[in-house]
Amino acid sequence: MRVLISGSSGFIGSSLVSHLESTGHDVTRLARSRSGVNESSVFWDPERGELDPANLNGFDAVIHLGGESMTSHRWSQAQKDRIHNSRVNSTELLACAFQTATDPPSVFLCASASGFYGDRGDQVLTEGSEPGNDFLSDSTFAWERATDDIASAGVQVCNLRFGLILGQSGGVLARLLPIFRLGFGGRLASGRQYISWISRRDTVRAIEHILTNDSMSGPVIVSSPDPVTNTEFTSTLGKAVRRPAFFRVPKLALKITQGEVTDVVLASVRMQPSVLTESGFVFDHADLATALAWALNDY
Repeated sequence: MRVLISGSSGFIGSSLVSHLESTGHDVTRLARSRSGVNESSVFWDPERGELDPANLNGFDAVIHLGGESMTSHRWSQAQKDRIHNSRVNSTELLACAFQTATDPPSVFLCASASGFYGDRGDQVLTEGSEPGNDFLSDSTFAWERATDDIASAGVQVCNLRFGLILGQSGGVLARLLPIFRLGFGGRLASGRQYISWISRRDTVRAIEHILTNDSMSGPVIVSSPDPVTNTEFTSTLGKAVRRPAFFRVPKLALKITQGEVTDVVLASVRMQPSVLTESGFVFDHADLATALAWALNDY
């Protein structure tokens, strides 16, 4: 397939490009810098609303992975606006290009997030579960709704609700490993909150599976079928690096250092990838210990 990808240099995107190319797909990148445009990339500027619809012609699929990080900065109102706008506006720009291109792709996979559900305790969540009612839930809901016009035009659209993606060379493990290897790791707050996770290898395999499966549409949870509590996660990570994980970070300390981002860090999201498993996808790393063993050698 000829595939156009945004966010191709990111933690997921860089691995996805390599995986798709290794399995025979023809990948082109959406580039934000005109100077970086070459035979394997096309220019767009989502902040300025610049994307030539003709650049979508001839592709079989678009995979949209771009967006401001949710936890890289404290949440001022300006940062919240950046998180929301970077996701919704860029998706709306692609939707407009789909509708005006003369030969648009037939598949659109758009990143989404577990933040769609908000903080839901030990409730088991599937693709049919209702959204939460906080900022991140509202923003993620709007992000998914920005794809509606593409779907109504007959394009196969999937909203990829990613869990916490594990790989040593980036993401959350890149921040946690130095702490845990020094023996200072431990649970956050009560430790009872659920974490829905997935290895980066299974993430890119799942994306390709969805990409080439024309029976899938709508929201798709991209996460392991074995979510764990924060206590279980930190204990398993401690064992993986052969260090104790006895420390505990109180919620107040997180609030002081992280502000409102704490609500994301401590949100309990217990997702089950019903659509993905029912479609026949088989995880390489279905349990956390196996995923962490792989991730610690993921370069």
